[in-house]
Amino acid sequence: MGVNNCRSRVWQDGVEVARDFPLAELDGWLAKPEALVWFDLGEPDLAELRELASELQLDPLAVEDAVEPMERPKATRHANHTFLTCYSTTAVESEQGGVELMLGRISAFVLTNALITVRSGELVDLDPILTRWREDGLLVHGVAALVHGMLDEVVDGHFNAITTFDEELDRLEDLLFDSSRKPAEVQQRVFGLRKALVQLRRVVLPMREVVTAVMRFRDGRTQPQAGELDGYFNDLYDHAIRAAEWTESLRDMISGVFEANLSLQDSRLNEIMKKLSAWAAIIAVPTAVTGWFGQNIPFPGFGELGGVAQSSLLILVGSVGLYIVFRRFGWL
Repeated sequence: MGVNNCRSRVWQDGVEVARDFPLAELDGWLAKPEALVWFDLGEPDLAELRELASELQLDPLAVEDAVEPMERPKATRHANHTFLTCYSTTAVESEQGGVELMLGRISAFVLTNALITVRSGELVDLDPILTRWREDGLLVHGVAALVHGMLDEVVDGHFNAITTFDEELDRLEDLLFDSSRKPAEVQQRVFGLRKALVQLRRVVLPMREVVTAVMRFRDGRTQPQAGELDGYFNDLYDHAIRAAEWTESLRDMISGVFEANLSLQDSRLNEIMKKLSAWAAIIAVPTAVTGWFGQNIPFPGFGELGGVAQSSLLILVGSVGLYIVFRRFGWL
């Protein structure tokens, strides 16, 4: 079996002893109980995963879930391993000037002394995860430390994306009252942020259940060191809850901005209608006066200079009077 785009590490007593070894050597490292193994597969197809699953006795349903599109974040326990799926998040600036969300999927098979990860797409950056494993100094506690480091980095990425969305929301609130901006531009950015928040919510909220399940599925018999990480996992769970609550808060706030934008548009439309009505009333004055004096019947001043002056004075006084009244009431 040959799979491209693979990365791997082996540690013993928290010290790295091998890196980037081929898949053919995986069984040999897994056979050593003192070794802690990580092996990553970048975009494998289902046939390759099934072949690996037969070698490692992985559950067929979990293997299918690892490559199934749009899989929900979750953690499930199987006979000899735990399977979990989560998403890394990156907030980037869109072409329209707003913010959009980029998702990278990570699926993982947690064995007694190994973590097998499967990545979909190129949006998952493994280097920060490797750095966290190296700097945390927790690898002496076994595979639970690998799982904790990976999930902790993912949740931190969620916080970074949420912070970016929060800042974008502040900018949108300022743009609502910026008369130099076109309403369509603001509305487009509001819709874009709302769509991105829906995506973010779908991957952030289930992380509470994922962390809880991982804590529950840890095996104290085969991984006696796992219990020493309880404090770290509790802290991770707290971070996942805070991320979920912040996401929910942003959803409520973007709904408020959306409604405020609609209200402002209605208000602007009312102002336009008031101005149109005011000018229509002003224009009606000369129309009425000229219509009256344009009758083909004799009236005082008909055919005389005084009649012209009288009609002009009525038009001027009536129009100016209405203009002053409308200005006083804020219609013009």
